[in-house]
Amino acid sequence: MAIEVTMPQMGESIAEGTVVRWIKKVGDNVDKDEPLFEISTDKVDAEIPSPGAGVLLEIQVKEGETVPINSVVAVIGVAGEKLAAAADSPSTGAPSTSSGQAGQAGGDSASGPDGNVAGSVAPETSASADVAAVPVVADAAAPTDPSSALEARLRTKSSPVVRNIAKEHGIDISKLNGTGISGRVTKKDIEAQIASPSTSSGQAGQASAPAAGTAPAVAAKAPSVQAPAPKPFAPGENVRIEPMGVMRRKIADHMVMSLRTSPHVYSAYEVDFGRIDEIRKKKKAEYEAMGVKLTYTAFIAKATVDVIRQFPFSNASIDGDNIIYKKDINLGIAVALEAGLIVPVIKNADERNMLGICRAIQDLSGRARSKQLKPEEVQGGTFTITNPGIFGAVFGLPVISQPQVAILGVGSVDKRVVVVDDMIAIRPMCYLTLGYDHRLIDGADAGRFLQALKERLQDFDESWI
Repeated sequence: MAIEVTMPQMGESIAEGTVVRWIKKVGDNVDKDEPLFEISTDKVDAEIPSPGAGVLLEIQVKEGETVPINSVVAVIGVAGEKLAAAADSPSTGAPSTSSGQAGQAGGDSASGPDGNVAGSVAPETSASADVAAVPVVADAAAPTDPSSALEARLRTKSSPVVRNIAKEHGIDISKLNGTGISGRVTKKDIEAQIASPSTSSGQAGQASAPAAGTAPAVAAKAPSVQAPAPKPFAPGENVRIEPMGVMRRKIADHMVMSLRTSPHVYSAYEVDFGRIDEIRKKKKAEYEAMGVKLTYTAFIAKATVDVIRQFPFSNASIDGDNIIYKKDINLGIAVALEAGLIVPVIKNADERNMLGICRAIQDLSGRARSKQLKPEEVQGGTFTITNPGIFGAVFGLPVISQPQVAILGVGSVDKRVVVVDDMIAIRPMCYLTLGYDHRLIDGADAGRFLQALKERLQDFDESWI
């Protein structure tokens, strides 16, 4: 019996959604709960799983089309009907690529501070990565090993980020031994494969285990977000006009609105990260044994929420002539994607210890990359941290995420020559930039906030973690 796939409601206030990309095309085998298509709403992007197993018989909503919730967007048939039904059912929206080719895509990839967060805060909103591996459609005349087929399917169920990287480097994911759950190939696996000699010769080999930590060394500069290759100009073409993607349009609207709303002012302080670097190296293995990465971002987040308690004006918003001070500290952590930004929010961050903050950052940033965030996980932020330093920026001047009144920009951590106690020393230094709404926060207030944050980071107590 055919199964109708509908546009889901991704939050109480959301009435419609945009189909960003079809991960499957007409005629493809689909497993229950396997990612079927990507949507974008006012709040978040997400991969939508298939409600049942079978064959994708029909696509009724094209990529880029916006429809109300509960609208039928596709039809899935039972396995026994797959070939005949697929042949009789017209396709209205899927790319007409052959079964041996990848589906069409856009390009959301994520990354950020210490390989986890970056850019400015970014709720996802755009098309995602190309599908490199095509699900196996069994030939009735060719017997297959069920266990091998299952293993291959599990490997190809990697995130859009992994599939996009694999496609760019010509790697067959199904031939890799993934270290993720059920053999899934992770980003670390694919990066290790790219670095291996066999990949450079155009062959796919066995992926090595993921690296121990995500926080870069002080001098590390390589960003984990790769920009998509630019489309070449055709002969005689001097100008190319392309419509903005869904994510880019939403970011543009939000940034313009923020600049119109808040008079932005910035203050920057230089911070010695020597103490944090020392503690991180000492505790790194202990945290990894608990399944989390102890990153610079986590230290900054922990210190920031402690300082926010001292300065209520930093955790507020403005409503007309009223100032709304907020008790809950909901910390937004920017995650950079190929096509834009997203800001997942750690709710009640001030109630979490260092381990809890590490786990929250790792969980939210990971699900941001794989488009698994829920609408409520990108809402309600009261203060935001963004890390352009992961791309090598010395510091940044980020735009405030409305209706917040402040945003902290984190620059790269670099070894620099400084004067310490009248002596020349080489220390890991970082610039922290506070962007603030001058309607509420004056320069003196921002200075006190940054000075308190600087002292807390430079004198970070090991007992706090």
